[in-house]
Amino acid sequence: MVHQEEIQLHTTRAGQMHDLTAQVSDIVARSGIQTGVVHIFNIGSTAAVGSIEFEPGLQADLPRELNRLLPPGRHYGHEQTWHDGNAHSHLQATLLGPSLTVPVRGGRPVLGTWQQIFHLECDIKPRHRRIVVTVLGEPGPSPA
Repeated sequence: MVHQEEIQLHTTRAGQMHDLTAQVSDIVARSGIQTGVVHIFNIGSTAAVGSIEFEPGLQADLPRELNRLLPPGRHYGHEQTWHDGNAHSHLQATLLGPSLTVPVRGGRPVLGTWQQIFHLECDIKPRHRRIVVTVLGEPGPSPA
């Protein structure tokens, strides 16, 4: 069985993070799937999806360290071609990746106590984001 929905987000700045855990959990619950996987995919090349302890310190640390590893600048080939200021955004999003797959057991995503699902905006401009959530697996028994 397959169930698919989208999450819509509006972002305002690079480094902005959203906790998607509750929304993904709700989609899994609506799917009726008890055992399987949930796949979360960001449509677009300048944002990422992953898992982290979603707390203020890490919300500041992750974007800061990404900027340290892949800083904004005009030295990138993408900048030479497009001159749009967001080459580092593409590279940061590629480094983290556009998707995450989480096991589903008992009709819920299997996550650690301090593990949440996040979306990270890497682009320098506000964006409307669409995240596709696909739940695959076996449904539970039908109600009597």
